[in-house]
Amino acid sequence: MSRREAREQAFILIFEKSFRTENMQEIIDLAVKSRELEVEPFAAEVALHAVEHFEALDARIERLSLKWKMNRISKVAFAILRLALYEMIYESDIPVSVSINEAVELAKKYAGEEDSSFVNGVLGAAAKELEADKVGDEVQGDANSMPEKFEEQQ
Repeated sequence: MSRREAREQAFILIFEKSFRTENMQEIIDLAVKSRELEVEPFAAEVALHAVEHFEALDARIERLSLKWKMNRISKVAFAILRLALYEMIYESDIPVSVSINEAVELAKKYAGEEDSSFVNGVLGAAAKELEADKVGDEVQGDANSMPEKFEEQQ
């Protein structure tokens, strides 16, 4: 199974969580038993870990959605955003551009053009924030090492 297919599985599991009260592991187990689905380990890992961060992810989605009220965002788009933001923030081995592109493709497939544009806009804003945070951390790291560099020069 390709990474794209595994990501799609993770999206479906995250989407399903928005309708169910069971924890994510139970949702995965039910998918395996009732639908005879073979859940890719990457999909299970991402879905399980993303759920742990739903509160922080949802707050970021709300902040980045600008003029959109949370109840106006489709459950499909919301699940896609949760997945992509989780990858962008917590999965450093996945390039941000890949997470955004895959999310937009999922939105086109499952939600339509308006949602895919919305997903792209929110994730683009998130990418800018994350890049600014990264640059800020690097600058802070350089500033913290300045006294050491100064002492070394003397």
